[in-house]
Formats: sequence, structure tokens, C-alpha cells
Amino acid sequence: MQQPSALVIGETTFSFHDFEEMRPHIESAIGDAAAVTATTDRNALADLTGYDLVVDYLTDATLNPEQLDGLLGFVRDGGAYLGLHCAADLTNVHDGDGGLDKRDEPFPDLRDLLGGHFLTHPEQSTFGVEIVSDHAVTDGVDGFEVFDEPYQVDVDDDVTVLARMAHPDLTDDYPVAWVREYGAGRVCYASLGHTAEVFENDDYRRLLRNAVGWLVRD
Repeated sequence: MQQPSALVIGETTFSFHDFEEMRPHIESAIGDAAAVTATTDRNALADLTGYDLVVDYLTDATLNPEQLDGLLGFVRDGGAYLGLHCAADLTNVHDGDGGLDKRDEPFPDLRDLLGGHFLTHPEQSTFGVEIVSDHAVTDGVDGFEVFDEPYQVDVDDDVTVLARMAHPDLTDDYPVAWVREYGAGRVCYASLGHTAEVFENDDYRRLLRNAVGWLVRD
């Protein structure tokens, strides 16, 4: 099979989730699972011809109609989408002054694409990740421990949850990774990715590379 082509998109708008800082770690984690083109230009989403996969590391999910239609149509027509960490933040937007404003509700079209969204998080900490589904994305992945920003998320009932959080200070075992279908395309989301350290974790790297393989299947 020819190596799939991935557009990895992020932003440098905020001091946290800075794409210039995190891009090398994301690319390293994906490894040779895909040929990566990295960008901060949201207009790249308007025409995804030539790509097999979009890897989303955007915090502010504001897209203009052409960008949104391009992304949704790409996945609906059989393209692949991998959301990492802040991609599930569908309520926080740039306030124009380097800070955050908050929407009352998540962007509805992106919420429908992803099948879930970020709610809040406690402080960065060490916590466990437990594999809960036998799936191509979790093949060969053992439960593991990481230091990262633990996302509390809301998910739809029809997603397939692959991994859950075992956090010492949280009573709920929030999903860490899930998959779903969207039209003729496939979607995977993984909530880890605030720290460079997590992208060096062997089990997480395997999960992400497995995800690429599952997402861009023939």
C-alpha cells in the first residue's frame, strides 16, 4: 500500500498548544505511518485534494464556510480525520487579544463530526490509560501511564470508546480515545497531546500509528 498523505494542522495563536512547539513531536509520533504536510493555514482545509488524512491540532475551531465545507465533505466522501487533544475543544475561541472567549455550545457541525467534545480539565498530572476495546487501533497497545493534561469530555452513545482514563482525582473514567464513522469516512479522536512527553510514549505512538492505518484503509 502506498504511504498515505496527511495534512497536519495547528496554530500558534496561544502560548499553550503552540503548533511550532508541538509539530515535531506529532510528526515523530506518526512516524512513517503517513507522509506529513504541516500547516497553520486553515485555507488548506477548503481543498483537501491529494490528502488521505487530516490530523487536527487546532484549539480555536473557528472555520469559515469554505474551510468547514471542505473538511466535512472530505471526510463524508471517504477521507479520514484524526483529532488530537485540543481538537475536541469546540467551545473556546480566540478573543482577539491572545486569550480565550467561550461559546455557549460547541460548534455543531464539528461536534457531529467528532462525536464528542472537551468540557474541562484538572491540572496536568500523571494518570493511567486503560484499553477497553479490542480494535485495530489498540492492537498491540497495553495500558500505560502518562503525564499530560487530562481532558474531561462528553461523548455520544454511538462512538466506540477504545481507551479510558484512570485518574486518581476523578470519579469518572472519561474516554481517552474513540472511533466512529462519518458518512463514508472514518474518525478517530485521542485526548492526549498537551505535553511533548506523551508523544514519546511507546504505547501512545503505537496507538496513533495504528489509528492512521485504520483510518486510511482501502
